[in-house]
Amino acid sequence: MNNNEAAGSQKAGVLVKTSLVDFPGHVASTVFLHGCNLRCPYCYNTELVLKGIDAIDGISTVQEIVDHLEKRKNVLTGFVLSGGEALISPHLEILIKEARSRGYRIKIDTNGTNPEKLERLLSTPELKPDFVAMDIKTSLKKTGLLLPQLAGSPVIQTLAERIMKSASLVASLPPDMREFRTVLVPPLVSAEDIKDMASILPKDASWQFAQFRNDNCIDPHYNDISPYTQKEAEELVQTAAAIIPGAVLR
Repeated sequence: MNNNEAAGSQKAGVLVKTSLVDFPGHVASTVFLHGCNLRCPYCYNTELVLKGIDAIDGISTVQEIVDHLEKRKNVLTGFVLSGGEALISPHLEILIKEARSRGYRIKIDTNGTNPEKLERLLSTPELKPDFVAMDIKTSLKKTGLLLPQLAGSPVIQTLAERIMKSASLVASLPPDMREFRTVLVPPLVSAEDIKDMASILPKDASWQFAQFRNDNCIDPHYNDISPYTQKEAEELVQTAAAIIPGAVLR
């Protein structure tokens, strides 16, 4: 068995065969790659984050994903690599190359914690995505809430620096190749947090906000937290839009 065959037989992630919402302007396939280096308490992709890859039902191998892209290449135009955290997956680069060789436009969703890998992708023509969506989850001072327990303050400081570096890399792309995303989780996103988050974004950012879902959260306590009301959510997005005009509530 050669290296490509070995890679093809490995499990990679959960494939959504057709999506109209994951890649602006494209009918796409999306793969939610296994594994994440954060433990955001409100995350509802608990299986991808917490379970071993062999314990997840319906997971696809690299070859199964590639076969789908081949079969649908005359219908689909976009391929989204999400997660978990796409940039830590060992299958990321081969999937980008396989999709691009079939004419797909590539979108990557990232939490911004791996600026070295992001910089490699952006500086390598055959790997450079056509669109990057970066999560801005909370203010820099609250990043410790996204880590596994017992993380010390030096780790929190390093994480904040890495997120700032990634935000700068994404900001260097043309506006039509990038967006930033925030879930309105009450303990993590207040008006003051939004002002702090806005400070690391370009003024011409597309900043997409979504309501928090208190369902199947990694931290069970977050299942008991009520989402913001529609009025409260709209007021928070207005706070963001006063600094970043491209802030909208999805």
